[in-house]
Amino acid sequence: MPDYRAIPSIEQLRLRPTIRALEASFGADATVDALRAAAASVRRSLASTDPVTHAADASADVIARIEAAAAAQLADLFRPSLQPVINATGVVIHTNLGRAPLSAAAIARVAEVAAGYSSLEYDLARGTRGRRDVHAEALLCHLTGSEAAVVVNNNAAATMIVLAALAAGREVIVSRGELVEIGGGFRVPDVMAQSGAVLREVGTTNKTRVSDYAAAINERTALILRVHPSNFRIEGFTERAELEDLVGVGKKFNIPVAEDLGSGHFGSGGSGRSGGPGGSSASGGSDLGEPAVRSSVAAGVDVCCFSGDKLLGGPQAGIIVGRTALIDRIRTHPLMRALRVDKMTYAALEATLTEYMAGRAATTVPVQRMLTMSADEIRARANAMAQQVAQRGGWHASVVEGASAVGGGSAPGVELRTHLVAIAKDGMTADALEEQLRRLTPPVVARIERDRLVFDLRTVQPEQDAAIAALLAKI
Repeated sequence: MPDYRAIPSIEQLRLRPTIRALEASFGADATVDALRAAAASVRRSLASTDPVTHAADASADVIARIEAAAAAQLADLFRPSLQPVINATGVVIHTNLGRAPLSAAAIARVAEVAAGYSSLEYDLARGTRGRRDVHAEALLCHLTGSEAAVVVNNNAAATMIVLAALAAGREVIVSRGELVEIGGGFRVPDVMAQSGAVLREVGTTNKTRVSDYAAAINERTALILRVHPSNFRIEGFTERAELEDLVGVGKKFNIPVAEDLGSGHFGSGGSGRSGGPGGSSASGGSDLGEPAVRSSVAAGVDVCCFSGDKLLGGPQAGIIVGRTALIDRIRTHPLMRALRVDKMTYAALEATLTEYMAGRAATTVPVQRMLTMSADEIRARANAMAQQVAQRGGWHASVVEGASAVGGGSAPGVELRTHLVAIAKDGMTADALEEQLRRLTPPVVARIERDRLVFDLRTVQPEQDAAIAALLAKI
């Protein structure tokens, strides 16, 4: 028979310094459960093994096994599934990695607001209950030139509530070339169906003229919807109605025109007037070819919606701007209760918008900084990292030319010139090395290109360069 006397009682184990430390970190209940599971595992191990093998087992060895197993179980149980990672893929707006990293100003503002109570729905001037949908409105109106603005939790929600508030039960005219899927299986026709609006397709996949929209208008028409195809491009024998012409048709027939800009952007400067991030593709910056929100508003669009966490570089949000009468219908729609954002989102959004207002977004908002970073700047950092890595035994590193991607369904086909650090380790394939990088703390997510693992430092914070080199030593 195995000698189970080597296994102390749970209460005896709880008196040990190691276990008391676990209880201080993870709580008594969770620690006791982990101890019971670990002790049961050791008991099964003793029962299934030749007792002679365990004759020399000291009680201290059994206790060490229980302590180690309990600590490992608790660490797994309490480890957050949402972890910070180092993005070395070169995809700036990486949906799988949380899209836009926030600016220092936004992070500080979120911490400040989240730490206590706030005026989320309280009117400090009157001392009465207020409205949360007024937050960020003044900043958005100034930056876009619109009359009014309201914020919901993402751009799909923005599209949904625009359609529900302005066109439920009536027809919405959309070009067949704009019936896009925005990712994750969400398609414009599906969103429209859920909103209660009726889809009226016009034109063809590659050609839709302004006359097609005009011919489709009838007594049931509630809205003309223009959808920016931000995650794909159609080239060749194509034609698309100009926004100004669509607005003209809307005014002629007294039909509102709404535009879903998808990513949207204010430009890299700050006033919202610039057409795109400065620089050229050769220097690392890019004219992304994405329409600016202010341009759409200036063209006369009645309602325009776009994301807060893509090219804008703020928190996840769906921003709706436009004419006051229509925005008021949206903000008072019953869906607003389900789609509204919380105080942390408003805090981060207002802080991000303030950076644009102050004209410093190009350097303080991470997404804008990454998009405008020059290839020469990246090459200097890549050379420094390659030298550090190559100094380690068994490691090899070189700097090669490459391209970064905007990502997030934005600016399809646009490539930003960059320099990559190609990494190799003796005895390991690129796939094995990539897997090991993902197991580090913090995980490093890189990409494999031409059977070699590469780091694109465009999406790595400069202060993380040294951390990556140090983390490689753990592999």
